[in-house]
Amino acid sequence: MNDKNRIVELFNIDYPLIQAGMIWCSGWRLASAVSNAGGLGIIGSGSMYPEVLDEHIVKCKNATNKPFAVNLPMLYPDIDKHIKTIIKHKVPIVFTSAGNPKTWTSHLQSHNIIVVHVVSSLKFALKSQDAGVDVIVAEGFEAGGHNGRDETTTFCLIPQVAREIKIPLIAAGGIGTGRGMLAAMNLGADGVQIGSRFVASEESSAHQNFKEEVVLSGEGDTLLTLKELTPVRLLRNDFFNLIQKAYQRGDGKEELKNILGRGRAKKGMFEGDLKEGELEIGQISGLINSIKPASKILEEIIKEYRQAIKESNSIKFNF
Repeated sequence: MNDKNRIVELFNIDYPLIQAGMIWCSGWRLASAVSNAGGLGIIGSGSMYPEVLDEHIVKCKNATNKPFAVNLPMLYPDIDKHIKTIIKHKVPIVFTSAGNPKTWTSHLQSHNIIVVHVVSSLKFALKSQDAGVDVIVAEGFEAGGHNGRDETTTFCLIPQVAREIKIPLIAAGGIGTGRGMLAAMNLGADGVQIGSRFVASEESSAHQNFKEEVVLSGEGDTLLTLKELTPVRLLRNDFFNLIQKAYQRGDGKEELKNILGRGRAKKGMFEGDLKEGELEIGQISGLINSIKPASKILEEIIKEYRQAIKESNSIKFNF
């Protein structure tokens, strides 16, 4: 990838490929491995206590001299502590999500931190640009996390956002291959963010049971649900079936909260309970059939991306 683009230049990375900051799956090992391979690795802080995030940032800095980022869900209860930790360690880039970007953007930027905000609609992309963020991630409903209630697909969302904003745009949701990366960039994105494919990496902090379940999953094995709380795409299991039965009964928001309880995501993705845990993954899981080192995954995606460009350039149009 010889031609520099806005994401490569802004983040000071080799490839405009970002590993998503996924809760329970994105610790320092994965983030540093992706950054060392030329992409941008992200530590997912949403599942970390403040002292745990501190530890992961220190270990990540020791494992790579390349840029990396921290994903910061705005709904995190101790967000002010995470902010202090990020500033203390001079993390260069922060991805904010699930909240109002106005709250912390200027504060982070005052400490020379690049702020990226994740959205699922054109409306919130424009609000984020107005809030002064440096980059936007637009994520379609194919994704495992941060899904929009409108269920707008990546293929529809990216060109709408690209047409209206002036700042760099990263595409996310349903991207896990080089061909998918090229498609997203042809639609107007400057780079891509990939989550689910890196769940099934050797360095992912996800439980081995969950990784293997992702590999075994196929088309139609995930469904977007819990839109009344936080929309999320889940693999079908006993917990998923409980949620479906609740909908069939006509249960409301409070009943759904009671079924969800606390720690479901940790139980499923981190502890490997495939029956009672919450198994968040994107639709692209149907294309994932192996667990590999993160560097190998990134290498294969970039190789396929370049090959897809060559093939598209050789097509002769007869119309």
